[in-house]
Amino acid sequence: MHFADLFADYTTFTIVALVFFAFLAGFIDAVVGGGGLIQLPALLINLPNTHLLSLFGTNKIGSLAGTSVAAVSYSRKVKFDFRLLLTISFFSFVAAFLGAKIIGYINVNVLKPLILVILIGIAIFTFLKKDLGASQSKNLPFKKQLIYGSLLGIVIGFYDGFFGPGTGSFFVLGFVVVLGFEFLRASAYTKIVNCMTNISALIVFINAGNYILEIAILIAVFNMTGNLIGSRLALKKGNGFIRIIFLVIVLLMIARYGYDVILNFRYL
Repeated sequence: MHFADLFADYTTFTIVALVFFAFLAGFIDAVVGGGGLIQLPALLINLPNTHLLSLFGTNKIGSLAGTSVAAVSYSRKVKFDFRLLLTISFFSFVAAFLGAKIIGYINVNVLKPLILVILIGIAIFTFLKKDLGASQSKNLPFKKQLIYGSLLGIVIGFYDGFFGPGTGSFFVLGFVVVLGFEFLRASAYTKIVNCMTNISALIVFINAGNYILEIAILIAVFNMTGNLIGSRLALKKGNGFIRIIFLVIVLLMIARYGYDVILNFRYL
């Protein structure tokens, strides 16, 4: 079987669209998170007859591949406190696993209005705080960092397991506001933790056979490419650049969730 035969069931437009949006998602995700906001809808739109859980699993495979590349890039330039990083990663891993386990029992549409309100608050707060994430803003005792970081891991990790879009952005903001990190350091920590949540959720999806291998490989390659370029640009441009991209992604998330909320309200 030739490689091209794997995609015989898909139109050229579908393949080109998935490749483009996987690259774009990877680029955005490497800078500030939120790549799932682009990649998952692209899968939903271009593969409308595919089971939802299979698209979730396929998306996670592509995201994990790309996030791993960005994590390596950041780890070469940013110094981690591995005790803190491993603790947050552990709680995120467990929470994401639980979230993926109960995905079939939760109506995500019920939560979207709450997520929308939170996103609007985040956008206003980030816009008004011009110096947000420009530098280390807090020097919390290590014990408090562990507690606050673990709580972030539990809440956001669970969200990533059962839904996911915007997880990286939520982690970045959490690290900046709660732990006082600058944007660059927050993005670096986010990549590692996001790898753990993706792995955790994927254990559930792969065991259940909820993925499309050929599409997963395709988007993984281009998500990795986007992540590599995005992480290098973020390291070069620094905190100011990341803050701008963060605001843009939050506004896009508001538009996305706002549309979903209005659409669901019309069909009540």
